[in-house]
Amino acid sequence: MTQLALDAEALYQQLCRQVSALVQEAKATPVGLVGIWSGGAWLAERLQRDLGLSGPSGTLSITLHRDDYAERGLSSTVGVTRLPFEVEGRHIVLVDDVLYTGRTIRAALNELFDFGRPARVSLAVLVDRGGRELPVEAHCAAARLTLPASQRLSLAQDAQGRLTFAVEGL
Repeated sequence: MTQLALDAEALYQQLCRQVSALVQEAKATPVGLVGIWSGGAWLAERLQRDLGLSGPSGTLSITLHRDDYAERGLSSTVGVTRLPFEVEGRHIVLVDDVLYTGRTIRAALNELFDFGRPARVSLAVLVDRGGRELPVEAHCAAARLTLPASQRLSLAQDAQGRLTFAVEGL
């Protein structure tokens, strides 16, 4: 694994400003931050804290909604869906680390709608790397870049909560 020349912490600060604007825009509609396990969950939890939003953020596990579930099966590192607020009628800000094909977001929306119908869903990602297979677009993206399909961008979090990126498959 090689470190990519992206400053994940600086990108996080930019994403935080963008999500803050989304939250302000929601006005009277209650907002819930929901992160996709695992990188998105780390980001949502930190955004919740840094933006001073009340209550905890939510987490989505998309394992059972993935279109490649038959091939991948369950992983020992799978998170669990935890939505500590009512989804119905709420503006959900769905948070993920990297947007690529759109398939993860499709699975996340399927999982989210199992819990109710939000008033609106906005997508916030740290990095949009292009390469879409589905018509999915982020409302907020701290960076947009292009990587070859053979490479994978991974977010990591250390024990102190600092974020770094690594690229696999060079």
